[in-house]
Amino acid sequence: MSIAKTLIVGADHAGYALKDTLAKAARDAGWIVIDCGTNDPASVDYPDIAHAVSDRIEAGEANLGLLVCGSGIGMAIAANRHPGIRCAQAHDATEARLSRSHNNANILALGARITGEVVALDALHAFLSTDYQGGRHDLRLAKLNPERTR
Repeated sequence: MSIAKTLIVGADHAGYALKDTLAKAARDAGWIVIDCGTNDPASVDYPDIAHAVSDRIEAGEANLGLLVCGSGIGMAIAANRHPGIRCAQAHDATEARLSRSHNNANILALGARITGEVVALDALHAFLSTDYQGGRHDLRLAKLNPERTR
């Protein structure tokens, strides 16, 4: 399986419905989607889902991921504990596009309670269709590396 158009998705109980809608849109756009759950409203702990998605991206199963919880904040915090992850919480397509082009974000975090479905679909499309620009952004990204010297 090629990881180039593979998306790993996950959500907690607050975000599972939006996650499912976004996963379907990604599949319709030709992406292979790996779903790490959850898939119903039973309460789950968002860090468990964020770590599952992040682990799989760090393992090379995909280049990009999507996390959805109530606000997007908790998922982003949990995912960013992983050294190989740059998770960006976004509220719209502009933030999602910039997170890819300038920051080379590899996971998009959305908040189901604060981002409507149409806006979330636009954000996901922007995230999946934008490439990292590199160049002047490379030095800045290198400074995010925990091994960097001050």
